[in-house]
Amino acid sequence: MAKWIDACATDDIDEEDVIRFDHEGRTFAIYRSPDDAFFCSDGLCTHEKVHLSDGLVMEHRIECPKHGGVFDYRTGEALRAPVCVNLKTYATKVEDGRVYIEV
Repeated sequence: MAKWIDACATDDIDEEDVIRFDHEGRTFAIYRSPDDAFFCSDGLCTHEKVHLSDGLVMEHRIECPKHGGVFDYRTGEALRAPVCVNLKTYATKVEDGRVYIEV
């Protein structure tokens, strides 16, 4: 059964930015898009396991801070080498100024 987890306040994330969220030994990345939507993915790059929250967010993409691999954070799709494995993504919802992720 799916479980919704309170991850952060909407105000914790600037437009076109990402934050790290750790829960029960797992790391997630939560993104705020230019159109004010929220997305969530695994928080570690599939190539080198570095924190994506340290990466550059631009135009619905996250660039890994270590080797420059790029993912579409909306779908998790790996877009540019050296990454070739997609990120797992998670449903999000916003209620009362809080972002929840479904795990």
